[in-house]
Amino acid sequence: MNSLIRILFLLFVIVNVNAQDSLNTNNSRVDKEGFYVYWGWNLSGYSDSDITFKGNGYDFTLDNVKAYDRQSDFEPGKYLNPGSITIPQYNFRIGYYLRENYSISLGIDHMKYVVAENQTVNINGFINDTNSLYNGVYNNEAIILEPTFLTFEHTDGLNYVNVGLRRHDDLFLHKFFELNTLFGLETGVLVPKTNTRLLDKQRYDQFHISGYGVNAVGGLQLVFLKYFFVQSELKGGYINLPDIRTTMDAADSASQSFWFYQVNLVFGARFKIF
Repeated sequence: MNSLIRILFLLFVIVNVNAQDSLNTNNSRVDKEGFYVYWGWNLSGYSDSDITFKGNGYDFTLDNVKAYDRQSDFEPGKYLNPGSITIPQYNFRIGYYLRENYSISLGIDHMKYVVAENQTVNINGFINDTNSLYNGVYNNEAIILEPTFLTFEHTDGLNYVNVGLRRHDDLFLHKFFELNTLFGLETGVLVPKTNTRLLDKQRYDQFHISGYGVNAVGGLQLVFLKYFFVQSELKGGYINLPDIRTTMDAADSASQSFWFYQVNLVFGARFKIF
């Protein structure tokens, strides 16, 4: 998956370079100024990751844990109703054009991360005095992630609050339409609301700053009537979560890191305040 992400973003870079070269021979350009804002939805994927759990009486690592996103069934009332539009996996962003080809922006990427239940992984470490059937010392042993042992989800969600610098180039210009490319780099913090059921402990159900992320993004933007646009994006990057709250006891925590990608479809507008 990592190789695929690198290849796809290399293609986006090549497209942007070609677009810039073509514009050097074509003086027709659209002035980009002011702000833009968009809202849309994402499909997400994650690499396998090692997850370490620590607390009073236990310290163990699960190797190469598989996880997936959780898509909401498409219902217009859920995706378009202002009272429920934050339930699906969404992307919100507001940006400002610094100059003709560059913008700075702030966004929230709401992903969902669900560890697959009943998968078999290797475990290393120990579990003692937890009033469970899983007490013992583990040395690269296989274990099934049954719900009685572990449920682990960032489903409300894997919230990535990030800032980014993007470059925008025109591919095609018409009286009523524009086709643009974009490429950018982003970084920010992860504020998940993690749903964990571990060894029958009471789960912690609050938002918590758990780590950071970095990513690249590339995309195509179709602008119509000068102010409105629909945009497709491909994101890929790295997330590190060294401080995940898992239970009501502050001594309990988890840590993990993984690669991720998003395929996004968003709708937005460009505007001036002054």
